[in-house]
Amino acid sequence: MNKKNCFLIKSIIEFNFESSQMRDISYKSFLPEFRKLQMKRSQISINKRNEKSIVFEIKSNDITAFRASINEIISFGKVITNSLEIVNNS
Repeated sequence: MNKKNCFLIKSIIEFNFESSQMRDISYKSFLPEFRKLQMKRSQISINKRNEKSIVFEIKSNDITAFRASINEIISFGKVITNSLEIVNNS
């Protein structure tokens, strides 16, 4: 058995927003970054789900690739949070 194919890690991360407008803005802002995220050892998909959420699905061949994918999504979440705080405090 090939070492890369011993197991597969799958995960779903869902971001929920207060409005569909905020969801759409966040989704559109992430798309340019998303195109750079595609790696050989990990696949990430992004989809709008219902009116107020974005769902990231991750499939990784190893724990290091999975962790890198999670870190990218967390970084994106931080950018969204910081941007919303600026907008709300203006």
